Amino acid sequence: MATVYLAPGVYVEEVPSGSSPIAGVGTSTAGFIGVIEPDTDKNYYTSEISDEKVGTADADGTKKEFQLSNYPVEEEGFQVTVGSEAAQAGSCEIKNNDETKQSFLVFTGAESPKPDTDGNGTIKVTYKVKFTEEKEVKLCTNFRQFTKFFGSFFGKEEGTEEEKKPGHNRLCHAVYGFFNNGGRRCYVAWAEKNETVVNSVLPEFEGIDEIAIVAAPGVPDIGTYIDAHCQKMQDRFAIIDSAKDYSSGNTTEPPFTSDYAAIYFPWIQVSDPPGSNEKIFIPPSGHIAGIYARVDTERGVHKAPANETVIGALDLEHKVSKIKQEGLNPQGINCIRNFNNSILVWGARTMGGDANGEYKYINVRRLMIYLRESIEEGTGWIVFEPNAPDLWAAIRRNITDFLTTVWRTGALFGATPEQAFYVKCDEETNPPELRDIGQVVTEIGVAVVKPAEFVIFRISQWQSGSGS
Repeated sequence: MATVYLAPGVYVEEVPSGSSPIAGVGTSTAGFIGVIEPDTDKNYYTSEISDEKVGTADADGTKKEFQLSNYPVEEEGFQVTVGSEAAQAGSCEIKNNDETKQSFLVFTGAESPKPDTDGNGTIKVTYKVKFTEEKEVKLCTNFRQFTKFFGSFFGKEEGTEEEKKPGHNRLCHAVYGFFNNGGRRCYVAWAEKNETVVNSVLPEFEGIDEIAIVAAPGVPDIGTYIDAHCQKMQDRFAIIDSAKDYSSGNTTEPPFTSDYAAIYFPWIQVSDPPGSNEKIFIPPSGHIAGIYARVDTERGVHKAPANETVIGALDLEHKVSKIKQEGLNPQGINCIRNFNNSILVWGARTMGGDANGEYKYINVRRLMIYLRESIEEGTGWIVFEPNAPDLWAAIRRNITDFLTTVWRTGALFGATPEQAFYVKCDEETNPPELRDIGQVVTEIGVAVVKPAEFVIFRISQWQSGSGS
């Protein structure tokens, strides 16, 4: 009904544009699952802190001042000044605003000390962490937040080369590597058994639409289940770790074939814990997930996550030569290689490689996931609209606008939008028999940019022309 105006003048009316813009979905949020050894004492951690002034405590243990250490391991430490008189043994709780941690200072009896001649000493601080329950999923936006829910690095058994809790340590390194390489958000859960991951954790992940990357650091045995989860959801991609002994190079085939997953080898060497002189080999999936996130942010999901530096990697467990990679790359086993002491991701294929046909490249599969999810979430307004030419025109207009934006980022091949994609929604795609059963069908074609995997220069001698 037209508005009735009573006074002469100019009136401006707002009218619907008829366009509902499609926004691109996120592609870089990871979901990590750790399989951690049974432990009746998960809640307690002891740390040795030296030469790191992170705060002070007075005589009755009340915390006066607290400043976070630059040391990457998320542990609490306090500098204690030693007096000139003998002291009796005792302990006190330190007041802490962080409700997830409970800290204590333990003092031993001592005679009157000698003057300090060699700098700060080392004290031990034991604190209690409210460890997240098994199967409980937590959102983490930085590594500090992760340690509040799951604790920090255990390190090695004293006097041995063995890790105290390898499953927990690998989860810590994966999440640390994720954030260190450019990740910003991840969901994390843990379980004691593989069966719990399959039956409980993965179903929990199904309800979190934001997850776009899934990994179980150092647990290759459940790789097929993670891949099945990604194929079922069709909105996420799996990063699979090779088994430690698999990295010997004797195997040239991936454990299974999938265009919703990628596998990387060999394992990478990192400091354990970060910032220390101790070194350990760990599965690379957490670091790789961070690289996915970094490339998505800096270049876009259409850029292959390869020829990228693995930040935090010191070395590789196995050296991979060009000749050795020739037997692995066609099968979709992505290698991490050392080029002049720079550790780079040197592969961009899905598991199975050539066998996956048009989806043999990681960025192609992930771009198609991005397009499908964005269109699905951005066209919900269509449901129950009259299935008629006006609706078809609106669908064409909205999807064309979205794909034009994607084309401008360089994700689609073509000098013009018409060369890069097409959108068809008309009477031909929606005949009466489909309209009678409530369906509206839109056909979309996109020309996806493929990575320049093999760079070839043809060089020959050239005889310059001579004047006569």
